[in-house]
Amino acid sequence: MVHTKARKMKKNVGFCALLFMLVVLYLSAETTGDPRTHKINLTCTHQLEHNSTIYVPNFVATMENISTQIRSSRYGVSIIGKPPDASYGLAQCYGDLPSLDCILCYAEARTLLPQCFPYNGGRIYLDGCFMRAENYSFFEEISGPQDTAVCGNATLKSTRFEESVRRAISDATADAPANDGYARARVPFSGNDSAYVLADCWKTLNLSSCIACLENASASVSKCLPRTEGRALNTGCYLQYSNKDFMNPEPSGNSKVSTLVIVVATVSSVVVVLAGAVIGCYIWKQRKIQKKRKGSNDAEQMASTLNDSSLNFKYSTLEKATGSFDVANKLGQGGFGSVYKGVLADGREIAVKRLFLNNKHRAADFYNEVNIISSVEHKNLVRLLGCNCSGPESLLVYEFLANKSLDCFIFDADKGKALSWDKRFEIIVGTVEGLAYLHENSKVRIIHRDIKASNILLDSKLRAKIADFGLARSFEDDKSHISTAIAGTLGYMAPEYLAHGQLTEKVDVYSFGVLLMEIVTGRQNNKTREYDYTDSLVTATWRHFQAKKMEDLIDSNLLLHNYQNSEAIKEEILRVVHVALLCTQENHALRPPMSRVLLMLQRKEKELPPPTNPPFVDERTMELNDTSDAPPRPLYNSTSYSVGSVSYSFYPR
Repeated sequence: MVHTKARKMKKNVGFCALLFMLVVLYLSAETTGDPRTHKINLTCTHQLEHNSTIYVPNFVATMENISTQIRSSRYGVSIIGKPPDASYGLAQCYGDLPSLDCILCYAEARTLLPQCFPYNGGRIYLDGCFMRAENYSFFEEISGPQDTAVCGNATLKSTRFEESVRRAISDATADAPANDGYARARVPFSGNDSAYVLADCWKTLNLSSCIACLENASASVSKCLPRTEGRALNTGCYLQYSNKDFMNPEPSGNSKVSTLVIVVATVSSVVVVLAGAVIGCYIWKQRKIQKKRKGSNDAEQMASTLNDSSLNFKYSTLEKATGSFDVANKLGQGGFGSVYKGVLADGREIAVKRLFLNNKHRAADFYNEVNIISSVEHKNLVRLLGCNCSGPESLLVYEFLANKSLDCFIFDADKGKALSWDKRFEIIVGTVEGLAYLHENSKVRIIHRDIKASNILLDSKLRAKIADFGLARSFEDDKSHISTAIAGTLGYMAPEYLAHGQLTEKVDVYSFGVLLMEIVTGRQNNKTREYDYTDSLVTATWRHFQAKKMEDLIDSNLLLHNYQNSEAIKEEILRVVHVALLCTQENHALRPPMSRVLLMLQRKEKELPPPTNPPFVDERTMELNDTSDAPPRPLYNSTSYSVGSVSYSFYPR
């Protein structure tokens, strides 16, 4: 019965995910132009962030605020926090970009800018929009040392072309300051050939600053001639010229482009027809595939089942349940959305994960999460109740867990008292059982990739449930590993994964080992510098264990309970620390699988092997520190590693 229910649920969620992807396809076809999400330039500051546990949530909140503004005005600014951990953000789409294309462009920029981490700021120029984040107020700046010009490769050795470009630049830069900072120009130079120019000042600049910025940009971009394309990437403005019309059409009704109205209308009609054709072909293809696999009526059966199932929530139902996503109901916030508490009409409490998935990359992440979580069912995994794919953003509906996440307890001096050692040990065992199921007992191996205290939710009886499968990956038993872009949380990622991107179950084992140390000590691994300026929690635990001084690191709250059994508690805690060190050994082949970890914790394996040393990683430099006299071995170049999906480094889950 359980397996039948799970299969039915997976089938329904798969249809819901398919529906969402079709909506994305339709929206993409519906745009009046090109969102121009090609990256021109990404530049990062040279100053490391001050305190990631403060700065990162501030950055995410800034992006959330700007996201709301972008949807209504195609421009946004936000300030969250206080220096040196403040986050000042600015994003703006170029003046010719329609609203929907602007949202898509911003969504892409938002995923790319976090590559600057662990530096505290950066700026990114896409073909359709600009975005910048710093830890100080930069809004009135018009120039800076990072200003540059990007020139095209092709050349057009024509005096008339150069003259036309200079005239178009002059026209656009003269018109823009008085036109809310935006102007475009076109000057013919030969037959049907013309020079096209786009000028844009950031809306935070006043009139005189906009004029000054565009003057600098004009001088900079003119140096690209006689090349056919040039862009000035300035601190306060953007200027581009080309011999091709790279801009979106002017809105209908503009006198300068009245002859274009019929063309735009025709193109719009064609787009609608093409959208219908694309969607029709997609559905036909999917039905053909399903016929081969499951029979001719399967697609219709899925649609019928979804319509009749509580799995398919209406957007209006979830909006009402959360009070229109009232901030008072917000439970948490992530890089691509937020989680809200909701109450359905029948009184059921739910958690609604609201995801802003406005491009195909985020659609893939959405599909990944619903596909994986709907394919598994275990008492220690959070339960997916359904989804909605038809609203302005995608929504996932989970069971509501009253006590939020484990980090709310173990890292809080007062709340930590509510978790006795017995309760913490129960949470540990529940987490192990959930991971063992993912790694060994499901039809495919599933690796979570982001095991940490904030992703261990607690129900009303403080029982553990593993949550957030947005980064999870699955693969068949006949593969030893899969290679993938690095994603996860700094401080919890295994060294071989950081170095080579090779993903196995041992990556989760390593993260779990770090989690064990946090549960025992009450200290967060990536905040250990507040306690010890040289060691990570993993290194500190190893050294205290070797010196037989673990009592110095044990959370004092654990000794407030069961005074008469304090020695027995210490003995069990030391065993857990021993297991944690086995899980975090540098050699991944020596780390035990989760099924064996369970036996070790339950004392069914009474004799534990001695742990070998963990990796000594300095996360400030991303280097693997050797305790010998040999020079440190770099894990990877700190300026180029991939953190686009990192869930706490700019993207807390």
